[in-house]
Amino acid sequence: MKKIEIYDTTLRDGTQAENFNLSVEDKVRITLRLDEFGVDFIEGGWPGANPASSEFFDEIRRYHLKHSRLMAFGSTRMFRNPPGEDANLAALVAAGAAGITIFGKSWDIHVTEALRIALDDNLTIIEDSLAFLRPGVDFLFYDAEHFFDGYKARPDYALETLARAVAGGADCLILCDTNGGTLPHEIRGIIAAVQEFFTARGESPRLGIHAHNDSDTAVANSLIAVDQGAVQVQGTINGYGERCGNANLT
Repeated sequence: MKKIEIYDTTLRDGTQAENFNLSVEDKVRITLRLDEFGVDFIEGGWPGANPASSEFFDEIRRYHLKHSRLMAFGSTRMFRNPPGEDANLAALVAAGAAGITIFGKSWDIHVTEALRIALDDNLTIIEDSLAFLRPGVDFLFYDAEHFFDGYKARPDYALETLARAVAGGADCLILCDTNGGTLPHEIRGIIAAVQEFFTARGESPRLGIHAHNDSDTAVANSLIAVDQGAVQVQGTINGYGERCGNANLT
């Protein structure tokens, strides 16, 4: 029987809900309760993005977590910055968490229109950002942002971004339905295509799911992903999160 890891992002993704504000004290109390409950991974926030997130990582060091591992969250490096000179990567390392989750672009339009870099350059920053972080943490997860939309637009490129994350040392690839528009009947086939892609390469990376609830199917999509072989489910308590929320872990 495979073990399913529960990854809670209430303290980061959950706080993007409207009128959802947590103090550092609130975040510490929630972390301790999640640990007591037995959640495997707790995403504490994006260190360096705002003072409260950095303060939380400093404060939580005073406490001993019995079960949960604390994760810091951030993005791949800026293209103009070498990994060792990127402020975002430096803040992730400085957080001192047990693990780091970084996200990167899966959808080609986001690479060319948002980052305004070449598609190959995006592959480079995915791999070398992860490779830079790998030696300093016990757990290193890669959130493939907008993966399902990216796959539907250009499957070869979306799959190559995952391959580069594996090459960089990611422990788990989390497939993100960031817009929340992927329906259950699509999830199974796309995950199967990911698995077939890696099987052909002689690889079998661990997969996770991060579903948003804009179509009211985040829980259904997460359950299908687990049935398809995903070993990590990301979500929030009561489904709090931006727009219509995240997969409801409760």
